[in-house]
Amino acid sequence: MTALEHATTHISVPIFFRTARIEDLPKLEWYGQFTHYRNLFRRAYREQLLGTRLMLIADSNNFPIGHIFLQFVNPDPENHPEMRRAYLYSLRVMEMFRGYGIGTRLIEEAENIIADRDYFMAVIAVSKENYRARRLYERMGYHVFADDLGNWSYTDHEGRIREVQEPCWLLQKEILIR
Repeated sequence: MTALEHATTHISVPIFFRTARIEDLPKLEWYGQFTHYRNLFRRAYREQLLGTRLMLIADSNNFPIGHIFLQFVNPDPENHPEMRRAYLYSLRVMEMFRGYGIGTRLIEEAENIIADRDYFMAVIAVSKENYRARRLYERMGYHVFADDLGNWSYTDHEGRIREVQEPCWLLQKEILIR
């Protein structure tokens, strides 16, 4: 080997999928990259405890390298059970782990959970500028049914209200109940 050549080592990294635990909340900030979402993560976790949301984690070595959150919507289960749907959001995979199918597996696991809970529809939003994510969702059977202005706000970790405007497509997929 010359000075210009580099040795290569291949490693296998186990990744498993699980629901979030309280100790994951600071780790979801990914070393400061998403600290401004701290309050959103805490709220999602509280609602997970209530059963209205679920935070699904892709875990590697006890660290959340990816996640997708689910919000369960059931406006009137007695009169309209067909309206039971889950909204998937906050799909993220750490940059160094992208391209290995982790996002796909997170969506598949989310769909399994949706089916296990007898929900009929999965809905996900994607920025109109995120062509790669839209291709992934369409490849997985989602189709565009509407567009959205993408206006929302949240309170960051310093108590400031942040306004977000991100025009997006809304995609949906029928989930087969088992």
